[in-house]
Amino acid sequence: MVQPRQLPPPPSLEEIGAASPIALFLDFDGTLVPIASTPDGIDVPLNLADRLERLSIRLEHRMAIVSGRSPDNLAEHLGPAGIAVAGSHGAARITRDGSPLGSAARALSQDAIADIDAAARRVNVLLEKKSHGRALHYRAAPEREGAVLDLANEIAQKHGLATKRGKCVVELVVPGSDKGRAVKAFMAEAEFAGALPIFIGDDVTDEDGFLAASEIGGFGIAVGERPSKHARYNLSQTSDVHAWLNL
Repeated sequence: MVQPRQLPPPPSLEEIGAASPIALFLDFDGTLVPIASTPDGIDVPLNLADRLERLSIRLEHRMAIVSGRSPDNLAEHLGPAGIAVAGSHGAARITRDGSPLGSAARALSQDAIADIDAAARRVNVLLEKKSHGRALHYRAAPEREGAVLDLANEIAQKHGLATKRGKCVVELVVPGSDKGRAVKAFMAEAEFAGALPIFIGDDVTDEDGFLAASEIGGFGIAVGERPSKHARYNLSQTSDVHAWLNL
């Protein structure tokens, strides 16, 4: 792991774009919007969707938001926008015209949902219901982290699920959901092919995106103070991301 302060800031987007076409992949929470105490408590900057759509046009539409949120939830916060999206940690992929890319994301079984909901009540943490998963948030009770993780791992093993760790959150999803696969799926499309992939994110789940981008000849940009294994550059906070993107 490399500490963020040891990573340099990236060259300007214009400088990189002058040397190669760019394909840009952006995490949402902690990258485009600051982390909030609850998933619904985020403060989305004014006209963010319009600004992102203009950025996508500048990049000739080689851009996608890659988030743990479902596409429907992202749409609730951004409204309609002609931007490609990979929601549910990359499992639910949608092109900028609204067409699905690849097979549909699988939802959890009702038995798994019941066990996760019961676990949230047992340890008294916030339950986030998602289209293709369930997340247990313990930001308000960090001392319960051990109990939450133990229960999540127990449920994952029982139902054949995968766990996704984040900042004071653990999510249970169907195996095979990761942001790196989303990057590779978009990069296989004609619109993205041949471009330099850049993935920007702040959390553990973004490491898969960093790694995928680097394997295709690009790189990752870690946001914030979390140590990163696969990022090449660092930006300190969401406002720096906005400035770097010229949003």
